[in-house]
Amino acid sequence: RGSARERRSLSEATARASPGNMARRLFWAVALASSSAWASTAGSQDDAQALRAELAELRALANARFHPEGSRNADTPSARRLAALQLPTSGSTYFTKTAPGATAATATYVLSKIPEAQRVHESGFEDAQTALTTIWLLICGIFVMFMHPGFALLEAGSCRAKNATNVLFKNLINVTVGTVAWYFFGWAFAYGGPKDSDGFLKNRFIGGEGFASSGFISSDDDHGTMVPTQTMTSWFFQWAFCTAAATIVSGGIAERVRFAPYAVYIFIMTAWIYPVVVAWTWNYGWLSRVGDDAGYMDFAGSGIVHLTGGVSALAGAAILGPRKGRFDEDAEEKFAPHNLPLLVMGTFCLWFGWYGFNCGSTLAMQTSENGALAAQVAMNTTMSASVAGLIVFSLKFVTLKLYDVPAFCNGILGGLVSITAGCGNVETGSAICIGLIGGLVYTGSAMVVKKMQVDDPVDAGCVHGACGIWGVLAAALFDWGKGFHHFHGWNGFSCMTADDGTCRKGGIGWTVLGVNIAMVLCILLWAGVFSGAIFFLLKKFAFLRIDDATEDMGIDEKAHSPGKAYEMEGEERHYGGQSVDMERV
Repeated sequence: RGSARERRSLSEATARASPGNMARRLFWAVALASSSAWASTAGSQDDAQALRAELAELRALANARFHPEGSRNADTPSARRLAALQLPTSGSTYFTKTAPGATAATATYVLSKIPEAQRVHESGFEDAQTALTTIWLLICGIFVMFMHPGFALLEAGSCRAKNATNVLFKNLINVTVGTVAWYFFGWAFAYGGPKDSDGFLKNRFIGGEGFASSGFISSDDDHGTMVPTQTMTSWFFQWAFCTAAATIVSGGIAERVRFAPYAVYIFIMTAWIYPVVVAWTWNYGWLSRVGDDAGYMDFAGSGIVHLTGGVSALAGAAILGPRKGRFDEDAEEKFAPHNLPLLVMGTFCLWFGWYGFNCGSTLAMQTSENGALAAQVAMNTTMSASVAGLIVFSLKFVTLKLYDVPAFCNGILGGLVSITAGCGNVETGSAICIGLIGGLVYTGSAMVVKKMQVDDPVDAGCVHGACGIWGVLAAALFDWGKGFHHFHGWNGFSCMTADDGTCRKGGIGWTVLGVNIAMVLCILLWAGVFSGAIFFLLKKFAFLRIDDATEDMGIDEKAHSPGKAYEMEGEERHYGGQSVDMERV
């Protein structure tokens, strides 16, 4: 009912709103155009005519939103719901009548439709957000799945040629057996309910709902349709993480394990050991509620995924014992990686897949802030990996005076593991520091493990275990909150807030560091002791390790068909004018 100037001001302010508010702009224009009819002066009629023109323009923009490519999209759910409202157009008889009473009736009708139209708009917008998040997680899950070729290539290249086929075979077992275990048991233990009213796991220890995809889809018997949920998306994305954790173990115990007991262990790992750690943490179990509800910080799994796999690999390697002759005087040449191209290609595949691992852990792609955080995560991941690789390469060159490519590769992987926990709550300068220290952690831990004569062919315990511990600590130490008085953690670009909306204070950063230390200790005890106990029992009953004759011959020739991964025997290569027998390769 205001003056023409006030109405134009409101209309102009509404027009400056974001495209996401286009429907609201349309409804305001309709209401303003309708209410203008209550004025009886010629000037007010001119204003009404101007607002009718604006209505036509805004409605065209709204149609472009709901029908972006013309009639091909006219049957979308949002379009159907909008059309069902039967809103008048600028050319309809509603807006050609000049009688105040008739237009007032139009105004009443249109205003009565605004709440319903807003619900239609918001519903359509939510559908679009859900679709974007689904696509995002599916793509990132596929990226994480691509890490398995990386693991397979790296492990095969790092081991001896006579066991290459067996190494590749066990990587297939990791994925297939792990998938079955995750479907029937792992998902339910890891992410199942029941939850309390605050969204925390009721028993705080383990989930108990969703076995074998129970509840993922419900049926509408009245209409004969199936009603899906978004649980399938989460199942797929988290499945890729679960099988990655299991695959870490295979590298640490490569070249000396029987197939059947190894498959049993992988089933237990993916159905029980890893899911319990997830339930404590990502499923809002007890670790989410300690420390004055400050909880832990592990954005993408330095501890939950990599430390769980790394300590399990180290426990298996220690209990199995070294490969025959591994620590003899001439062992370095005999047990050197047999195929550096495979090793390097595997490293690049893992690095590529890590972007799905870390960036996908935003778990949503609905807003510009989600996109900005994913970009920050990608940049942090890239810098940490590069710096860690260069540090390890430089240290090896100083000591050996030679270029050590396998160490370079493991340094890159150590940097990736180190940044995984804190990639979503640290700035890029901090990511460089995390990668630098991660390279030092890998180098030092690899020297200690070798000194203890624990035979880990791919340094899985060092790359994923030691660097995983460092990554969990770094996520608390380098958080981009103000000192240790503010903490961002899971909130990304914003600080953790108190009930009044202000940043939480009082040394919350130190609290989270303490919780993260507790998480490290719990994972070491749970995964290390449980995996160690399984390997010990299997070894005790002579089920775990291959016999000496098979180890001398090679598992490929003994147990696989074809019996060799390569056909290169008898070939000679010439280096420096001398013929070198390639029989070992």
